[in-house]
Amino acid sequence: MDFKKIEAFVLKQYGIDLSAYKSKQLTRRIESFMSRIGVKNEDEFILKLKLDKNLSQRFLDHLTINVSEFFRNKDLFLELERKIKELLNPEKKTLKIWSAACSNGAEPYTLAIIMDRLTPNKRHTIIATDIDKNILEVAKKGVYKMQDVRNVDKDLLDKYFIKDGDSYIIKDFIKNRVIFKHHDLILDRYDTGFDLIVCRNVVIYFTQEVKNQIYKKFYDAMNPGALLFVGATESIYNYRELGFEKASTFIYRKPGGV
Repeated sequence: MDFKKIEAFVLKQYGIDLSAYKSKQLTRRIESFMSRIGVKNEDEFILKLKLDKNLSQRFLDHLTINVSEFFRNKDLFLELERKIKELLNPEKKTLKIWSAACSNGAEPYTLAIIMDRLTPNKRHTIIATDIDKNILEVAKKGVYKMQDVRNVDKDLLDKYFIKDGDSYIIKDFIKNRVIFKHHDLILDRYDTGFDLIVCRNVVIYFTQEVKNQIYKKFYDAMNPGALLFVGATESIYNYRELGFEKASTFIYRKPGGV
């Protein structure tokens, strides 16, 4: 397979730089997708993607790993909630939070629920970003299936969701607390002044060099004392080299602050 040809097409068509991804893992994913749709070579594959918008979207979803759920790894979110309480000192009236690579919105809405529980009378800034513009539209609608909310306690389901048939719709007062934006973690500039950055289950697909670049940019985007929460398979073994200290399992802190 001429992977360079597919890489060039993906960069032009979707604005995604595949050179940042682990090559063996990515090649397997693309080959499995090509096999499922019955194409024999990269030229036939690229032509099909150009002609079939639905197939093109399916391939983009396949590349960007759009899988998420509320309170994914629930015990880790409970630990994050304890750490967020430490950020909520009298001097810090509201927090600026970033859910990076937010997928279908389950993660930033989880953060909005946590903040409402901790400070019901405060309006924190929660920014949610993803590279996939289509999944951002899904996230903005806030409609989920049972499998997406399986980790949500019944009292929280009743308070924060409307059940409509087989769907669970996030209530407007939570939906309105999240700002969704398109953002590429590799190519785009980062906003600054964050007290918490949540980026889970995405950098695992990147090369170590790109991971380090992203973590360094996260560090620069964070306030002193801010937290970085990563996925359950994404321990940052070189966190000291990157300037972080360990706050808890899968939670890292930028030194400083109150």
